[in-house]
Amino acid sequence: MNTLPPKADPAAWTRQFATQFANPAAWQDWLKLQPPIDTRPITATIKEFGATIDPGTLASLQSEYMQEFGKLWQEVLQGGTPSLTDRRFSDPHWKSSPMHAFNAAAYLLNARFLMAMAGAVQATPRARQKIRFAVQQMVDAMSPANFLASNPEALQKVIDTRGESLAKGITHMLEDLQKGHISQSDEKAFEVGRNVATTEGSVVFENPLFQLIQYKPLTKKVYERPLLLVPPCINKYYILDLQPENSLVRYAIEQGHTVFLVSWCNPDATLGHLSWDDYILDGVVKAIGVVSEITGQDQINALGFCVGGTLLASALALLYGRGENPVASLTLLTTLLDFSDVGVIDVYVDEAQVAMREQSIGKGGLMPGRDFTATFSSLRPNDLVWNYVKSNYLKGEDPPPFDLLYWNADATNLPGPMFCWYLRNMYLENRLREPGQVSVAGEPIDLAAIDAPAFVYGSREDHIVPWNSAYASVGLLNPGKAGRNRFILGASGHIAGVINPPAKKKRSYWTNEQPAASHQQWLAEATEHPGSWWPEWAKFLAAHAGEQVAAPRKPGSAAYAPIEPAPGRYVKVKAE
Repeated sequence: MNTLPPKADPAAWTRQFATQFANPAAWQDWLKLQPPIDTRPITATIKEFGATIDPGTLASLQSEYMQEFGKLWQEVLQGGTPSLTDRRFSDPHWKSSPMHAFNAAAYLLNARFLMAMAGAVQATPRARQKIRFAVQQMVDAMSPANFLASNPEALQKVIDTRGESLAKGITHMLEDLQKGHISQSDEKAFEVGRNVATTEGSVVFENPLFQLIQYKPLTKKVYERPLLLVPPCINKYYILDLQPENSLVRYAIEQGHTVFLVSWCNPDATLGHLSWDDYILDGVVKAIGVVSEITGQDQINALGFCVGGTLLASALALLYGRGENPVASLTLLTTLLDFSDVGVIDVYVDEAQVAMREQSIGKGGLMPGRDFTATFSSLRPNDLVWNYVKSNYLKGEDPPPFDLLYWNADATNLPGPMFCWYLRNMYLENRLREPGQVSVAGEPIDLAAIDAPAFVYGSREDHIVPWNSAYASVGLLNPGKAGRNRFILGASGHIAGVINPPAKKKRSYWTNEQPAASHQQWLAEATEHPGSWWPEWAKFLAAHAGEQVAAPRKPGSAAYAPIEPAPGRYVKVKAE
């Protein structure tokens, strides 16, 4: 039997392949000797995790694969064009050539087979998830859309632009190498304080950990109880204040609330010693106290987003445990209190990886923001990595301006001790849900001690905080007090589901006011509504905000004079 040319020359390989194996019998013989897919990397990954595949199951998968590959090849030999339903191959150029169509279809077939192998492994649930994740990463990386030689869109653009697209792509790649991340947006199009984070306000307090912003009222009267927003410290706060038309901050102000917001620092080496307790005591607890002092209110309303919600709930559990009653209501957006199911991010959390982090930065140092960016991008590589490799580098296109993706690239560091404590006690050991298993400043805390109505929000397609885990907070807050908690499920993911202003009239959300034994029952009996969930939250908040009073004429107070205009200095600090 003749030897085929290397597959690195796809055109020559296809021509000779078609010539040699137009005879089905010869083609079948070749397939037996030289399968068109190499499973050795996948097999090695499976063995690395101590897993196995039942030989009978594997043989069945291989037989099915060979049959499907035979059908695909026969279709090509007969002049047909394989169906390509994957959006990565939706451009007409993929069907303009039998070679490219076959290449994409064969890749999709191989991908299905490899993922079926990963799904058939015999291992613990956690090991199976890690194997599936590792295989998915390899499968996504192998797409012919990711390489210039096998991407007909990119090749045609090189021809059409006489090489200019290739030159621009190389330039984009070199620029991104200097920046340390793939550009997902035109980062020159935005500037914090100029066209993102523009809601008018003043910094009225600061310490090394955070600045507290008080926003200017937009109504003549406001509710007497102020609203404090605690965003995640793992990101910049302006996800809640991107631009006026999609700003949750501005929306709350327009509803008549006096809004305060925590703007976390972007720590450098001098703050690498800070702990989880520091973020609770010198961060959230301090912010609650300052807001109460400035407004003269014994109770405020408080909202926490993502890890900001975990910090807020922990701080409130501490304060209520001390006999204080600081909030009239609590809002949690895509927040984990029960870490039983953390979704695909669990692949990065095990004893070995946590211990490694503890050894390197657990007693001091920084968890770099770029590592967070890379981790979260790896959870959705086709959308957040390979999509931009194709457009920016292979096709030489300039990334369009997009405020959310600009924010996404604005990385934030975390102090090593704080991060390692959070990783072990929350993600690895899931201690917060158990009364007294977590202590702050030596004081055991209990989430059940928080005596305040709760509005809990989850996003249905959230890959960072699975919505069933967000729903679990309902059972941890106000236990035995029916009707004090409200759960809302929004469409879309972790960010897009939250940042869904009513004016856009996009997406939908679900409500269910009846008690449910599980999140599945809750959804099965829920009602879907078109549009934004924000008005539902506004109604909840208004019910706990007190009377209407004259809006404050100036920010701060005699004890807390304004320091500088919003957005303040802290949010502008870039992670190195």
